[in-house]
Amino acid sequence: MTSPIDDLHSVRDYLRYASSQFAASPLFFGHGTDNVWDEAVQLVMRSLHLPLENNTVFLDARLTRGERELIVERICRRVDDRVPLAYLLGEAWFMGMPFHVDERVLVPRSPIGELIENGFQPWLGDKPVERILDLCTGSGCIGIGAASVFTDAEVDLSDISADALAVADSNIELHGVRDRVRTVQSDVFATIEGRYDVIVSNPPYVDADDLASMPDEYRHEPELGLAAGKDGLDIAHRIIANAANHLTPGGLLIVEVGNSWVALDEAYPDLPLTWLEFENGGDGVFLVTEQDLRHWQDSI
Repeated sequence: MTSPIDDLHSVRDYLRYASSQFAASPLFFGHGTDNVWDEAVQLVMRSLHLPLENNTVFLDARLTRGERELIVERICRRVDDRVPLAYLLGEAWFMGMPFHVDERVLVPRSPIGELIENGFQPWLGDKPVERILDLCTGSGCIGIGAASVFTDAEVDLSDISADALAVADSNIELHGVRDRVRTVQSDVFATIEGRYDVIVSNPPYVDADDLASMPDEYRHEPELGLAAGKDGLDIAHRIIANAANHLTPGGLLIVEVGNSWVALDEAYPDLPLTWLEFENGGDGVFLVTEQDLRHWQDSI
């Protein structure tokens, strides 16, 4: 790719150029945008620290050479190396909130955000929420998002990866919630103490076949956050087996298992799992109550 920095000068120029380069490349969009134009807008505007909306006043602004070089370098990395846009920018958005991300964590994209915004209703009812556990937290986006809705709750962000927890810690600082949100290193429930009113988890759930055939963009994400054995359920099985011991009476367990949902549903014919539907898209998320988990455990 020849450099366009001597020919293109304005924000508008680089939006057009990025769109053209992306359209001519076999990119996969699955890390925050789903089309060429949105990907181009996000790359150009956020590289310049400009807003994603109400930004037309900037379209004809001329860029410095350093700004032009930065944008072109990021376009090249996106096209040639297939690096997800969030890693190029060092940020991703979840529930309308910015989060630090890099290749130590998955790029946030869970439909669980919609459920959190709705306060886990109608399933939570009038149960007060004092403690929330975000299990396999990665960047911490789910737990910190929950903390933004349940403003009196204490939230634990747990992960086996010390690298991931370092990113989560940076996001605790970013959102100023250190007084009630903390990180805990744990292999699923191994070092988790106490009980929670809500346990929510987006664990690794990619099965071996899907992992082998994923687009190149996903190869930049940590395999530890994706792979979960032949059927994608190694971690989900462990969560289901032990969650009741860490839930308060009337508590909820919410887990995302993506494309592995069929295998999981077949594995637990006697456990009343509720498979959630989302207005904004997404599937493979189940909810089960503490009471149903205990009844199921007593029956096996």
